[in-house]
Amino acid sequence: MVLSTSLNDKVTSRMMSIIQKEGVFYFQTDQTFRKYHQLINNKNVALCMDNLQIEGICRELGHPLDYPAFTALYQECFPGSFERYSSLSHERLFSVTPFYMERWIYKGGVPFIETMDMGKQEYHLYEYKGI
Repeated sequence: MVLSTSLNDKVTSRMMSIIQKEGVFYFQTDQTFRKYHQLINNKNVALCMDNLQIEGICRELGHPLDYPAFTALYQECFPGSFERYSSLSHERLFSVTPFYMERWIYKGGVPFIETMDMGKQEYHLYEYKGI
């Protein structure tokens, strides 16, 4: 997935190895990276993959190896990244709790936008007709 972070009106994006468990997204990163500094100072993030866009709140959990449920799933999905990075002392685990999701879907070639607002507990599916 693509993770977008921002700080002081500067937005950056990068590809990340992200897992999802029970509606929460998880990733790890190094404390020395720019994205870590952005995450610590601005918890609002966006994730994107294919036709899915997610807005959420991010929080640092600690060292990845301190979370067995994460490490088991991360090792299964991304064995190379797990072996190379998860045990490094500066690695930190983050969770993203979504508050808004939007995706484009097509039914019989007709475009629809599907939205889920977790805060308002609202779901909408509407046909996109343009202006």
